[in-house]
Amino acid sequence: MNGLPDAAAVRAAIARGRDLDAPLRPIEVGDRMERLITRLEVRDLDALWIDHGPDVRWLTGFTGSNGQVLASTTGSWLFTDGRYAEQAADELSAVGADIEVVVTGPAERDDRLGAVLPPGEVGFDPDRMTVADHRRLEPVVAAAGAEFIAEAGLVASLRRRKDLAEIERLARAAAITDAVLWPVLTELTAPPAPGGRPSEQGMARRLADAMADLGAEDVSFDLIVAGGPNGARPHARPGSRVVAEGDLVVFDVGAKVEGYGSDMTRTVAVGGSTGADETRWFDAVVEAQAAGVAAVGIEVDEIEIDRACRSVLERHGLVEHFTHGTGHGLGLEIHEAPILSPRSVGILSAGLVITVEPGVYLPGRGGVRIEDCVVVTEDGAIPLTATPKGLAVG
Repeated sequence: MNGLPDAAAVRAAIARGRDLDAPLRPIEVGDRMERLITRLEVRDLDALWIDHGPDVRWLTGFTGSNGQVLASTTGSWLFTDGRYAEQAADELSAVGADIEVVVTGPAERDDRLGAVLPPGEVGFDPDRMTVADHRRLEPVVAAAGAEFIAEAGLVASLRRRKDLAEIERLARAAAITDAVLWPVLTELTAPPAPGGRPSEQGMARRLADAMADLGAEDVSFDLIVAGGPNGARPHARPGSRVVAEGDLVVFDVGAKVEGYGSDMTRTVAVGGSTGADETRWFDAVVEAQAAGVAAVGIEVDEIEIDRACRSVLERHGLVEHFTHGTGHGLGLEIHEAPILSPRSVGILSAGLVITVEPGVYLPGRGGVRIEDCVVVTEDGAIPLTATPKGLAVG
């Protein structure tokens, strides 16, 4: 394993990741399985069935569409089918995963699983397993003399803290996002080109294509480009609407690199200026987002990040228009633990990668959101995303 990082190591990893020509250090799963087994022993579980793709990938390096892991105190196995026999062997070897690969068809898989299941208590994640899979597997577990026990989030809790190799990939994804968004923002805030202003869909396609050209394997989520009144919808889908002078346009964009995705939001005014109300919304959100980032640190209650943002918006009379959580963890999934909201109960620790993204939304009029990805360290928040913030950025 590449270790849980201190602030200096994080800065070095970010610099390496943001250099698009630098090779990324390899992912090593190292002691991840041992750490999981320790968690099982603490919970008095004899095994854990893992069928959530990102959890499987984090533990084993396997990226195929059909993979499940049985982690137990007596051994661990990756189950997949014949399509992935060679891929699974190669991917597990590449990350140093010492796990036996079981290649089997669907008819034989449950028999093979039953043969290695230890008696005792076998955990499963009720937030991930389907009802159909539970109904199919419960008699297999019972026949092995074991009992299925619901135990949510055991692997997810280990995935919260990122090592240096993961931070490099998140930084590379952020660097690609910065590189492709900046030209769009500068053109949008400048006077219109002879062909007129672009549509939301046109800008979203341009961003996705530019990310691929710079080495992204994909976008990290469906990109959001929302102009004018569409910006009042936090998860608006890009449409055919052509943006107009004075519109606020919300860009929520991210690239994916080797499974790890970035997430950044910027809001700009078409033509570089807008109305007095819109400017007030923007200034308040920028201030709130800065307050949230400033509140980040180790041993800080997660809820304090949300409170820092909301207190600024409350002072500006806009907090009722902030209708979602302040942030979330980032990694192999675009939304993972922790979730930063008024209901948060956890504590921030070194190695977490989180977003801070307050916004205000005025139905029928528009919206503003500003978002950065940051790494939590003993020095506070170290940003991964770097695109400047401003209504006019040219």
